[in-house]
Amino acid sequence: MRVVSYEDRHFAGVDALWRACFPGDPPRNRAAAAIPAKLALGDGLLLVAEDASGAVIGTVMAGYDGHRGWLYAVASDPLLRRSGIGHALVEEACRRLADLGCVKVNLQVRAGNATVAAFYRKLGFDEEPRISMGRTLG
Repeated sequence: MRVVSYEDRHFAGVDALWRACFPGDPPRNRAAAAIPAKLALGDGLLLVAEDASGAVIGTVMAGYDGHRGWLYAVASDPLLRRSGIGHALVEEACRRLADLGCVKVNLQVRAGNATVAAFYRKLGFDEEPRISMGRTLG
């Protein structure tokens, strides 16, 4: 397995992976909308884990606004979970964020998703007392 920056050749694999891992996500989070928007930023923070054949087996999308970093769309092939893919993706994203000067990384976990919360705790993330709020525009 290797972690690389996203390339156009990864689109179908990322799309399939996100549909499998995030089946209830709204259309704005689907690959067809999210990937072009992310690539337009030109920050190189959409990462893909590939197997030896080049097939997509994981993703992470990171963001940095100069104040703090964020992780989004951390996903790994459900058949390959617990094999280090997610760990490798998160660590590479954090390394790239740190290289940009980022000193704190945030992420959100859906309420009730204890398995994913436990995964992030093992990677050094702590739960913070916050209320997550959002507003859809347009």
